[in-house]
Amino acid sequence: MLFLNLSDYTAAITTFNNLIRDFPDTRFREEGEYTKALGLLTQLIPVFRGTANAEVVNYYFAMAHYKIGDYVSASQHFTNFTIGFPRSRHTEEFLFMSAYTKYLMAPRSSLDQKTTREAINAFQLFVNRYPHSLRVEEANTLIDNLRLRLVEKVYNQAMLFFNLRDYTAAITTFNNLIRDFPDTRFREEALFRIVQANFDFATLSIVQRQKERFNAAIAAHNRLIRHFPESRFKAQSERMRNQSQVNIERLAGTGTLSENQ
Repeated sequence: MLFLNLSDYTAAITTFNNLIRDFPDTRFREEGEYTKALGLLTQLIPVFRGTANAEVVNYYFAMAHYKIGDYVSASQHFTNFTIGFPRSRHTEEFLFMSAYTKYLMAPRSSLDQKTTREAINAFQLFVNRYPHSLRVEEANTLIDNLRLRLVEKVYNQAMLFFNLRDYTAAITTFNNLIRDFPDTRFREEALFRIVQANFDFATLSIVQRQKERFNAAIAAHNRLIRHFPESRFKAQSERMRNQSQVNIERLAGTGTLSENQ
């Protein structure tokens, strides 16, 4: 692809027409032409600013970034297009693509989830603005996928605290998981882990704090059963509830538990 002297407006028009003719060609990407197209489009944008061709040039400029996998720039240019050309027939498409490119950049659950949250917000903006769009179903599915990464992030943090025996942090994080994601598939397990964390915390506590913490374990068990009467953790939770009750009775009688400090 030749880079022409764009002071010649007629040449610019010709070059532009050739560009949009070849852009969808499957050979375009294989030959690395999208990268070359970006250089040309960068020069064309100021030439066509304020003209009838400005919208089309900016359309291909954003798409070229997407085609080469530069999702950071593509997302920004998709957003800029929706602002600069709000009545364009491509505005709906590009508002979706602005969110979709963020989705493609969203990391796995073990990493920082800032981009994941940005993608969720961008998809939600799209759904709110175009509630009858054919892309709404896909947007909602992708939101669910992104929310699962956030859920897994919190769940993994809670389990890390639990395994490190930082029971206070584990209980708080499991409760945050239940509060922020009430429909999560981890809800039942999170409720059980709160029972377990309270029980283990009480067992390892000084005598003066054991009664209140065993009571917290009993309350957590009741909460689990209230929400999941036939929980798969029911038997384990009941054993901890029963042992907590026994320990509270022993504390009331002797003021101490054997082998506890």
